[in-house]
Amino acid sequence: MLGNFMYCNPTRIYFGENALDGLKEELPKYGKNVLLVYGGGSIKKNGIYDDVVAILKACGKEITEDPGVMPNPTVDKLYEGCARAKASKADLILAVGGGSVCDYAKAVSVSTYCGEDPWEKYYLHMEDVDNEIIPVGCVLTMVGTGSEMNGGAVITNEEKVIKAGMAAAAPRFAFLDPSYTMSVPRMQVISGAFDTLSHAMETYFGNSDQN
Repeated sequence: MLGNFMYCNPTRIYFGENALDGLKEELPKYGKNVLLVYGGGSIKKNGIYDDVVAILKACGKEITEDPGVMPNPTVDKLYEGCARAKASKADLILAVGGGSVCDYAKAVSVSTYCGEDPWEKYYLHMEDVDNEIIPVGCVLTMVGTGSEMNGGAVITNEEKVIKAGMAAAAPRFAFLDPSYTMSVPRMQVISGAFDTLSHAMETYFGNSDQN
């Protein structure tokens, strides 16, 4: 034992088979406009996209899609997402994918209504978020980073060759159905396991700036 502690994770987690059914309980808490964020399109091949869209439509939501989130999402993609979120007056950002998609959604959520350049304000100068934040929910399809239940959001500036993180807002809810990871290639599963271990070790052994 390392001592007594209290731990609070504000993200509501739905875990297990058919966890996505919980989306029907969460959606009525938010407005009608949903920004649906995902990556390269694998969720359309494995059926997860259809499941999510069916629930969104059944709950009367207006959907604006923001596809093409890449591994290590870029600042240019962030600016694009902010424009889509603002144009659609998004009341909720729903990320469907792995850690990069979740990171991107959280970055968009805090950056859309930033009155300055969010890269400069939040990533370079690490200032506190002081503007309106769009709530985020996550449907996880790949394990590893824990991004679906923490406040971190990592973005890459390719021009400046900088990969930086910020303390964004944690998702309001997340769905973890293990069956959604079954189509992930074996090497990706192994990489995810090492990613999980690495994140745990860097927090445990790192200094206070990494906690």
